[in-house]
Amino acid sequence: MTWPIAEVARMSGVTSRTLRHYDEIGLLHPARIGGNGHRHYDEAGLLRLQQILLMRELGLGLREIAAVLERQVDQVAALREHHGRLLAERDRLDVLAATVGRTIAELERDKDSDMAEISRPENLFRGFDTARYEADVREQWPQEAAQAGHFADTLTDSDVARLQQEATAAMVRMAEAMAAGAPVTDPAVQTEVDIHYRAICRMWTPTAAAYKALGQTYVDDAQWREAYDRVAVGLAAYQRDAMAVYADARLS
Repeated sequence: MTWPIAEVARMSGVTSRTLRHYDEIGLLHPARIGGNGHRHYDEAGLLRLQQILLMRELGLGLREIAAVLERQVDQVAALREHHGRLLAERDRLDVLAATVGRTIAELERDKDSDMAEISRPENLFRGFDTARYEADVREQWPQEAAQAGHFADTLTDSDVARLQQEATAAMVRMAEAMAAGAPVTDPAVQTEVDIHYRAICRMWTPTAAAYKALGQTYVDDAQWREAYDRVAVGLAAYQRDAMAVYADARLS
């Protein structure tokens, strides 16, 4: 039995355009193409599409997925591996939920005091996994990703931990500004964006257009948007808008 591309798109939630792209790059070929040019997929194709979507959920880029599928021999063994990764991701999200819950509890406990204090600051960062976003970055900006990779190779474990803490702390400060109703043009907000830009420049130096594109990625890419919106709903769009103001004023 085969299913037409429109039906596969409906079942999977993947657009027909994406399915055609997967065919063009050799990632997922249809079982046959009808006389009218419409693609049709068999059960093996649906199972392969499931694997592709699973690996996308796990943060792999298309090139990495293609490499995994090329090496794959035993489909059941591959699914077991994906299942194990999904369980690990579930556990990571449980840790992340506990992290946020603990932070909420501590902030609520101290909200009536003159100065709220987090008893163990390192707990703010448990469960975050920024490495999962690297594959998409390599696909979109290969040259910049290579530069960032060279920079990353110079870092020690303590450097990585420090940079992760700095990045998360910056996101929290932006969330606080957003919650306070500060416009993205506010000097304090733009100071935070300047810190963000200078941090990016440690790895690569974006132009105004590239910096705006990076900000748009925080909104368009589901994984980046989720990372920001875990801190505060709407933060990804707020960060993007603030970056656009900064790019126009400082980088153009």
